[in-house]
Amino acid sequence: MQTFNERVAVVTGGASGIGLGMARAFAGRGMKLVIADLDRAALDAAVAEFEGKGTAVLGQLCDVSKLEEVQALADRATEKFGAVHVLCNNAGVGIPTSACNLKLEDWKWILDVDLWGPIYGVKVFLPLIEAAGEGHINATSSMAGLIAGQMMGAYNVAKHGVVALMASTERELRARKSPVRASVLCPGPINTNISRHSVEFRPGRSKPRADGEKAGKLAGNIQAALEQGMDPDAVGELVADAIAAEKFWILTHPRWAKAAQNQLDALRDDQTLTKV
Repeated sequence: MQTFNERVAVVTGGASGIGLGMARAFAGRGMKLVIADLDRAALDAAVAEFEGKGTAVLGQLCDVSKLEEVQALADRATEKFGAVHVLCNNAGVGIPTSACNLKLEDWKWILDVDLWGPIYGVKVFLPLIEAAGEGHINATSSMAGLIAGQMMGAYNVAKHGVVALMASTERELRARKSPVRASVLCPGPINTNISRHSVEFRPGRSKPRADGEKAGKLAGNIQAALEQGMDPDAVGELVADAIAAEKFWILTHPRWAKAAQNQLDALRDDQTLTKV
């Protein structure tokens, strides 16, 4: 079972939303924190919050789509605290546009952040966590990592990749009897600003060219659903409890697993995408 007190947790995208909820859950269990984010103001506010509560914390600007910045994050973490025990690859972006109309530069941006970010995290941090002799590595996917809905093509591809990455990692860790475990978080609607942040940090901030009106309406619907979603702090507690119990699948809305089961039933029974 994973222990927390006086251990070190690194959380990417940790200055707001689910990442901040995870950081709060870890701090409440006595962990030291390394919070990585691209939003300087949010990062400073998060660091100030934890310092005010007596938590040992390091804030680091980090673009997880760049291997050298993920390596710098690891270097700063080990310089500050000497070890890393838990990593949560949580930073993510997404914009609602059909797969065929999404610009190639946006495909690259979303895959670089949402999939290559966790790949870099595993590559850089897993050896450090194993060297510590105990620990856990988690990545945030989505229900979109299990069911590919329309108008979120690149996001779906990236999040399916995250599920495969963490499943492969967990199987390999268990096969070699490593003391480290892995898990994947597949949230449903959570009350975060991921939609707004994605627009703010999108390279070029250009509008989708072919289905902008449809995409804009969908974006509004997604944001409205998120605002009615689960509190990020509750997600953080769920993640911390799952890590302690060495669970692999972490679902915020377990009932939604029925949709994934329906897809598997269709695959087995008549090879359609989803049973009606």
